[in-house]
Amino acid sequence: QVRLVESGGDLVQPGGSLRLSCAASGSIFSIYAMGWYRQAPGKQRELVAIITSGGSTNYADSVKGRFTISRDNAKNTVYLQMNSLKPEYTAIYYCHVEANDSGNWGPGTQVTVSA
Repeated sequence: QVRLVESGGDLVQPGGSLRLSCAASGSIFSIYAMGWYRQAPGKQRELVAIITSGGSTNYADSVKGRFTISRDNAKNTVYLQMNSLKPEYTAIYYCHVEANDSGNWGPGTQVTVSA
């Protein structure tokens, strides 16, 4: 069983920065893609950024140039550096990890961008 623990969500002013972390633990034999999704109130969950086991990345158009996803394979951890935050980025951010040939979701961490 794979367990994901996210951290780093907070209340931040527009233009500020946050760094999210997601650590995977448990009986992990292999990890492939790791990613971040978000869900704002009344909206569907959407992909924010994803990074493959080879280090290739993909971003939602709305965050390109502002967010950077990275991973530490030795720690089974994925990060999301978020800069120049906007109020419309307010959402619950979820970590998703493909491990042991299955998808796994974290419980989510709240990011609120407000003055």
